[in-house]
Amino acid sequence: MSILVTRPSPAGVELVTRLCALGRAAWSFPLIEFTPGRELPLLPQQLAALAPGDLVFALSQHAVEYAHPCLRQAGLTWPAALGYYAIGRSTALALHSVSGREVSWPHDRETSEMLLQLPTLRRLKGKSALILRGNGGRELLGETLAKRGAEVRFLECYQRCEKHYHGPSEGRRWRDRGIDTLVVTSGEMLQQLYQLFPMIDREEWLLRCRLIVVSDRLATLARELGWNHITVADGADNDALMRALQ
Repeated sequence: MSILVTRPSPAGVELVTRLCALGRAAWSFPLIEFTPGRELPLLPQQLAALAPGDLVFALSQHAVEYAHPCLRQAGLTWPAALGYYAIGRSTALALHSVSGREVSWPHDRETSEMLLQLPTLRRLKGKSALILRGNGGRELLGETLAKRGAEVRFLECYQRCEKHYHGPSEGRRWRDRGIDTLVVTSGEMLQQLYQLFPMIDREEWLLRCRLIVVSDRLATLARELGWNHITVADGADNDALMRALQ
């Protein structure tokens, strides 16, 4: 098995390092990189506007990694009287480690759908919810929280920027290295990967690779694009991806 990991650094490099330490052939090929979000300077005042019992949601570790230094620079800490939620275990641990606050997250599957099943999120009338995320992304969480009575605000903590590659050259490089397994952790990157390579590379190589994804939604998109050999990891963190790659 030769593995191409498309998730961005540092998580992508960490996964490749772990795989190589086990004697696996793996390479990092990040499809996106991160920069500070346009709304990040508004974070201190947005947090200050929340009342006790209101909610804060972190949708990725990157949101935490950009949000916390912004608060520190403003001389602030994460308010104690709020309810904190994260999309998955790794993001919850990241938020807890910088805030010292208890963070709730879905233990079964790290998705918006599972997060919304938490009992404390069923009735939200009169509450405000601040969602820390990157640019764009799914609206399911915000829309559902609003339907349940919450006043929802989004805050762009970081931006995902597409990394540009020369498709024909990359196709030759990865085919020469015998890549037969792909790790993709978002729909945006899956579409980008598919569109990067010439049609002959897609038909003769890319779509024949085993594809590791992190949700059923991604698996459905992959099937629509033409992949057949798809494995859905039981989470989006590197531990879950390591289990899927066994």
